[in-house]
Amino acid sequence: MAYRVDFHSHTGHSRDSLCPAGTLLDAARRRGLAALAVTDHNTLGGALQAQALVARDPERYGSLAILPGEEVKTTSGELIGLFLHTAIPRGLSPEETIERIRDQGGLVLVPHPCDRLRGSRIRPDALERLAGLVDAVEVFNARTMFPADNRQAAAFALKYDLPMVAGSDAHVPWEVGYGYVELDALPATKPKELLAQLRAGRVGGRSSFPLVHAGSTLAKWRKRLGLAPTVQL
Repeated sequence: MAYRVDFHSHTGHSRDSLCPAGTLLDAARRRGLAALAVTDHNTLGGALQAQALVARDPERYGSLAILPGEEVKTTSGELIGLFLHTAIPRGLSPEETIERIRDQGGLVLVPHPCDRLRGSRIRPDALERLAGLVDAVEVFNARTMFPADNRQAAAFALKYDLPMVAGSDAHVPWEVGYGYVELDALPATKPKELLAQLRAGRVGGRSSFPLVHAGSTLAKWRKRLGLAPTVQL
């Protein structure tokens, strides 16, 4: 039996999403995911809410495991911290961000590192500099529009012998599970054990429709204009 893990998703706690945490979790169950990393921009709120929902209603969410995370904007681009219990502030150097993730016993992932259309990606000079400090690289992001950019990320991971992850980068429910790693056993609940599993994991997924980016932009403007709650519960 195979177990799928989506390593990158967002709730309405992110500035560019209107997706309630419960709706995101329902989508993960429908897709048959074993685990979902909830990684909102510069906040741990969505991940903690998702954990609380699963704990409160195990009958609804079954055995779905939540990997609490945050997609943090550093001075050189974005990094993801997993297995966090305290939010990491934005605007720190990537090295300090990594140190703070490590202080919590977390894992450091590099999301969409080679996506040419994302100004938020980690800068190429920083990516090379951090190769020995990070735990894994996102080599398939379903929102990356150019397949060559995902392939370039995979080549970087191979060059430095780094484990590979994949994520949907979902901001709306129907994207959940579009990127995943398939494991041969239930995902481990401890960072080091999960990292070891990734060595034998299989990356898979499908690309999202390009208009999802327009949806994220619309969500940001609706929040700025007061036409939607700042946080979707």
